[in-house]
Amino acid sequence: MKLSEIKTFGELKKIGYKSKSIKDELRDNLRDRIKNNEETFVGIHGYENTVIPELERAILSRHNINLLGLRGQAKTRLARQMINLLDEWIPIIEGSEINDDPFNPISRYATTILNEKGDNTPIAWLHRSERFAEKLATPDVTVADIIGDVDPIKAANLKLSYADDRVIHFGMIPRANRSIFVINELPDLQARIQVALFNILQEGDIQIRGFKLRLPLDIQFVFTANPEDYTNRGSIVTPLKDRIGSQILTHYPENIEIAKTITQQEAKLDSRQSDLVYVPEIAKDLLEQISFQARQSEFIDHKSGISARMSITAYENLLSTAEHRALRSGDDKTLLRLSDFIGVIPAITGKVELVYEGEQEGASSVAHSLIAASVKSLFPEYFPAIEKLEKEDYESPYQDLISWFFEESGFELLDDIPEKEYISKLDSVGPINNLIKQYQPDIGQNDSYFMKEFLLWGLVEYKKLSKHRLSEGFHFKDLYGSYISGL
Repeated sequence: MKLSEIKTFGELKKIGYKSKSIKDELRDNLRDRIKNNEETFVGIHGYENTVIPELERAILSRHNINLLGLRGQAKTRLARQMINLLDEWIPIIEGSEINDDPFNPISRYATTILNEKGDNTPIAWLHRSERFAEKLATPDVTVADIIGDVDPIKAANLKLSYADDRVIHFGMIPRANRSIFVINELPDLQARIQVALFNILQEGDIQIRGFKLRLPLDIQFVFTANPEDYTNRGSIVTPLKDRIGSQILTHYPENIEIAKTITQQEAKLDSRQSDLVYVPEIAKDLLEQISFQARQSEFIDHKSGISARMSITAYENLLSTAEHRALRSGDDKTLLRLSDFIGVIPAITGKVELVYEGEQEGASSVAHSLIAASVKSLFPEYFPAIEKLEKEDYESPYQDLISWFFEESGFELLDDIPEKEYISKLDSVGPINNLIKQYQPDIGQNDSYFMKEFLLWGLVEYKKLSKHRLSEGFHFKDLYGSYISGL
């Protein structure tokens, strides 16, 4: 007999169904997943050897959990994926507000109907997708919201006195009985509301107004918190922290490869955009490097963190910049250009919190400096490193290219020039082609043009060339040639 065909408590007992607590349910299903070498948390990268094992151990320990980390570290996503460890269906007493287990009823409604109907008590089935509740902690949350309160309208309709527990309107937590309940940004919850959670976590029961009411709720709590909140907006009261079984620290991607995987997975792109714009791998590396640079920048508040959403939205902006350019110039296909990175400035400025020095510099200036610093940090991975002090007899591999710019009046790469003109412009710089052939001999044709632009930007950052932003593009020239020729 299928579970969905069971309609009464008596039928449920006949098949030998055994109920279990949600923590045991999570634990048993996780044990099976681990035994079968199945992936527990899908699409979450970089946590395979850190956060996920700790989270699995917390579930095996039947703990309530606090995920502590900076913004954009997949805390909420981890919590939401825990529903995949629940049984697909569980039985509840039909009509129960708080998902009463027919074997362990806790509400007055459930106990009354069981006493009246016994084995004929009607059963409904609850899917695991409905066993997840989430609340963002805000200062205006009240005890009535999350625990419950007396409902005067219910009392009037049922003609009951306020002393009757049937006038109680249950809050979010009782209604999430036998479910996963997530409270995001826990420190933002007022201290008196956090105190109301003490008994639920420790004893599993709630108290509403003056009622002598004990509801042994069966809930898996998951909290998320940002360390910044502990000092800036609020804190988790110590007795509540003491009642949370496991606190797990999340973190940002540890390398560019992981960061790239996350960005490619999360970026929302139009298929026409992906078909139109060719993106070299070095461009993806450079984009992720911006976040890594931001996490080290003296102009940015590190306590606030640099969300993974910055790279995701920056990538979307980057492709949109190239798409916008191609549509205006009438190109059916286009190569992503380094100059397109100017289009990611809005994604950066909206995602970073600046310290005082950063505010003085200006958000846009800080964003430009992050792109420049990213180019400089990646440059030695592709071309010979440039030292600050070079020996007198040292012959720089970039000398021919620098000389080319010394002899030319300047070299402009405008933002919206058509694809053919862009390629022709870069091909016209003979020494740059020789450097690409020498140091990046295996690079594909489509990638080579971004690499050429990258080489120019790198030489600018190492003070071998100069770059000036025009209203419509960039102007490159040698560092001292224009000054000498003026003399």
